[in-house]
Amino acid sequence: MRQVSAANNDHGGRNARGPGRPRSEQARLAILRSTLKILGKHGFSDLTIEEVAAHAGVGKATVYRWWPNKAALIADAFANSTTRALHFPDTGALFTDMSQQMRQLVKVFRGRRGRIVSAILSGGQSDRDLIAAFRERFLMPRRLEAYATLRRGIRRGELRKDVDMDLLLDSLYGPIYMRFLIRHDKMTPDFVDRLCQLVLGRAQPSRKLPNASR
Repeated sequence: MRQVSAANNDHGGRNARGPGRPRSEQARLAILRSTLKILGKHGFSDLTIEEVAAHAGVGKATVYRWWPNKAALIADAFANSTTRALHFPDTGALFTDMSQQMRQLVKVFRGRRGRIVSAILSGGQSDRDLIAAFRERFLMPRRLEAYATLRRGIRRGELRKDVDMDLLLDSLYGPIYMRFLIRHDKMTPDFVDRLCQLVLGRAQPSRKLPNASR
């Protein structure tokens, strides 16, 4: 929610901003980058809007202008950092489209941004706003892209027309989150390929899916 006193308290606003200070989109990106850095260092519970604003060089009201709370800010920061990497390709083959995107997700989880996901999922167990924001701002946009990818597969005859897309996606991505959280086994490209072969193979009309592109 926007603060009523934003105009008076925003030290990053027009009246207080000196030459060369970031504006508009530059300020927004600076806030998102600062959020990720602080979240990775301190975790969800210790992150504050005040610290993010100070790190980004803007006023607190500037942050509230775009995000109602820190849960929405954190979810957007993570989503913004992964949008390009987790985009679903359109190669003309469902197996390749899904396996490439899932490999990228595994790469994100195994990298430094994996700590951000851990912080979000951990904090979300006790903060409903955080897990709701993560679903709405990160998971659902990816889910909508996945639906479009599956529909292309249905039109090409790679999937049954009556396939339950939600159950199919849960079956594909659930094991990735399981290995990420429980760490009972490794997340590797081969794991992704075998998972796609198993799940998508059960949902196809008849013919075999091609091998993943290496």
